[in-house]
Amino acid sequence: MRAVVTGAAGFIGSHLCEHLVACGDEVVGVDAMTDFYDPARKRHNLAALRGRDGFTLRTGNLLGLPLRQLFAGADAVYHLAGQPGVRGSWGPEFAVYLERNVLVTQRVLEAARDTGLGRLVFASSSSVYGDAEAYPTPETVRPRPVSPYGVTKLAAEQLCETYRTVFGVPTASLRLFSVYGPRQRPDMAFARLVTAACTRRPFPLYGDGGQSRDFTYVGDVVAAMRAAALSPWAGVANLGGGSEVTMRQVIELLGRLAAPVRVVPGPARPGDARRTAADIALARDVFAYRPATDIRTGLAAMLRAEAAALADGLPGGQPLAGRS
Repeated sequence: MRAVVTGAAGFIGSHLCEHLVACGDEVVGVDAMTDFYDPARKRHNLAALRGRDGFTLRTGNLLGLPLRQLFAGADAVYHLAGQPGVRGSWGPEFAVYLERNVLVTQRVLEAARDTGLGRLVFASSSSVYGDAEAYPTPETVRPRPVSPYGVTKLAAEQLCETYRTVFGVPTASLRLFSVYGPRQRPDMAFARLVTAACTRRPFPLYGDGGQSRDFTYVGDVVAAMRAAALSPWAGVANLGGGSEVTMRQVIELLGRLAAPVRVVPGPARPGDARRTAADIALARDVFAYRPATDIRTGLAAMLRAEAAALADGLPGGQPLAGRS
């Protein structure tokens, strides 16, 4: 396929670009290189793709780039660009989330409509559920986000559904559940935990450790994104890892895989759901999604990447692309 990936230099986006190129696809990556975290990390994320046949990078803000020109001739657009992070979405920063998650998505959808795009895969989030009414949570449960970030992801997802039903834009919105793996954003819990385990630094734990997540390995996610793009299905589907794990269990497992983590307890943060667990029956049925990576295997991959990053002298455990 000929594909465009927005947010190509991010954690999931860089893995997706590598996966698509490995499958023989021709990929144009687009990234604004925003400063939510150090853009140098994002450049490292793409190191393995530089000079590769089938990959080109375009930098710029999606609100200003000529999207119709970029999308012309593409078979699929994977829209991963956005402002991440639950905890930073409160207060005046909400305007940034509104722009990068909602306004940008609307512009992407307008360009998809005007170019007759064959497929648009949107990276939504389990944050749209908030404290869900049922577990495992099916797509039919009423979304009720508990953070402004979740509100903007739900708004973007609803825009995708609106353009699909009104204009026939073939959108597939995938609700991602706690994606982890090498090159994870440095503010995320697993990245901080792995760094703490490898450097013997303390780990600030928000909450009592009993909060649980359906952690999903990044390799499973990007394979599912391409499978969704190749399928005729359109709509909204969950992508979870297939098992629910508490933070206490993750900390104990890291202690066995690497070194005991010194936990510094702190209060829970506003906007953090107590629990997430995905019902993945729909994704299994419509594009054969079957997560293959268990939490132990995925954490071990992160630890190997962290060791390589520390050996290279990279701060905060951000490995060079290709080391994962």
